[in-house]
Amino acid sequence: MTGATGDGDEVARAPWIPGPRRAADDHADLTARLPEEAEEPDVDDPDVDDPDVDDPDLDDPDLEVPVLTHDVLKSLLGAWALSACSTGESRAVENHLTVCAPCADEALRLRDAVALLHEDRDLDLDPLLRSRVLENCLGRRPARIPVPDWVTPYDAETARLDALLRDIGESEWHAPVRLKWYEEDRVMRRKATVAAVIGHLLAVDGLVSTALGLDDPLGAGVPELSPTERTEALWSALDRPPNRSLRGPWRDQSHTLIRTVAFAGRGVADLTVTYKDFALPLRDSLLERAFECWLHADDIANAVAYPYAPPSGAHLHGMIDLAARLLPAALANRRRTGLASPARHLVAAGAPGRSLHLEIEGAGGGHWYIALDSPAAVGSADHAVAQVAMDGVEFCQLVAGHITPEEAAAGQDGDREAIRDVLAAAASLSRL
Repeated sequence: MTGATGDGDEVARAPWIPGPRRAADDHADLTARLPEEAEEPDVDDPDVDDPDVDDPDLDDPDLEVPVLTHDVLKSLLGAWALSACSTGESRAVENHLTVCAPCADEALRLRDAVALLHEDRDLDLDPLLRSRVLENCLGRRPARIPVPDWVTPYDAETARLDALLRDIGESEWHAPVRLKWYEEDRVMRRKATVAAVIGHLLAVDGLVSTALGLDDPLGAGVPELSPTERTEALWSALDRPPNRSLRGPWRDQSHTLIRTVAFAGRGVADLTVTYKDFALPLRDSLLERAFECWLHADDIANAVAYPYAPPSGAHLHGMIDLAARLLPAALANRRRTGLASPARHLVAAGAPGRSLHLEIEGAGGGHWYIALDSPAAVGSADHAVAQVAMDGVEFCQLVAGHITPEEAAAGQDGDREAIRDVLAAAASLSRL
């Protein structure tokens, strides 16, 4: 509210806004001599401009100020902010701003907008802005359909990958991607494209779809195939090289999986998903799919020079925990094929045996005790014979086969043979 004092017709005046810089063409002295010809000014000369005094043009009492209507003065605000008005027009606008609060507010906004037009200012958006906004939304916005906690890593990682795919151009769908994994103590490599990687995720996620009774992206009547075989079958069935058209089916399938699990009830978490050579309960299977989605999204991001962050700490912890729980079985399998040293002790199921202390640092970190002699044994701190300390993201890179056991920068202490066997078993969990 604004009060009036004195005469009832008195109008409250808006604060005066200093004028912008003067327009060069309004104050140029076309007869001025070049700098090298100019004489040193006499500071005592009254005709020399003093920078500490107001603009003589604006202070000139004889300056002719045009009489303009409110609408005309309002239309001149943009030109005034850009210093494109004549001296008289500038005086008229500034006089008006002292008595018209709405125009004064508009002038302030325009002057701030002009500041953004400075040619040295970088107006490009932060490339991580989308990821931060998406992460914030996923962390705060309640889902319209309540999603179980064990599904949220898959929900988050598929959403983050989809955001990346929305940002890339048509040509980048054909950018080369170098797929890498570890198999029988050898590094395996496969050339693909961004689109082919999405086809790979579509094919392997189809194993979860079929376990839930949903449509298989490979079609009906497909025999039981491993993840690699399913990928090769999908790539071979395409009538042209993989392209961005695969994004729609992949994203629709991930949405359908999440909705189906959300409505299915609590017991669905223990449903078995078969990968031909091994099986996982649905709870762990969707965590494994979230892990692979993240790692392949990182492959794509590297191929198209796109910044991509690791999963949140809570989701990363769950992925590391799954790998740690799978390590004793992976170690036993390598032992059966002669790729790991023999077990040193016979341990009864459920009994404590020799263990390796796996210490994961950073986001998602924690402590795990890996049973060394039997998958049925229980790892414990009291029976630890070795310790390995690693960063969480680097451990995941090892599990994905992106780095070899020899390349892993792990702090090691204790039984060297046990350490070597566990690191190799971690890498053996990887596949295409």
